[in-house]
Amino acid sequence: MKTIVYAVAGIAALGIMIALIVAPNEAPETSTAPAAAATSVSASPAVLSEAGTLTLEVPGMHCQFACYPRVKETLEGASGVSEVTLADQPDPDTLTVKKVVVKYDAGFDVDKALASLKLEGFNDATRIQ
Repeated sequence: MKTIVYAVAGIAALGIMIALIVAPNEAPETSTAPAAAATSVSASPAVLSEAGTLTLEVPGMHCQFACYPRVKETLEGASGVSEVTLADQPDPDTLTVKKVVVKYDAGFDVDKALASLKLEGFNDATRIQ
């Protein structure tokens, strides 16, 4: 009897692990965060006509060893991005400030960059500056 209970518990744990791994890559349709992000971004021009820098907040970025490199690679793949750096952290060993600074060239499309982050599972990324 114990063997059956342990087998069921193991299968349930495996199912939960798979769900947690797959869930960040799915875009929830009922979340209000992406709608709020789209509203805040649409208040300013999406395609920037001059080169400069801006700050993006990425609350879904939980660590500097896996999440930040994914965010950096995704943004650097966007047209017009020349550099992505992690915002200064009070403690270099812990990611507490979940922001990145994007250095871009003229023609950078903020909406496309945020959409590419959303595809990577960072649904709540927003432009803050």
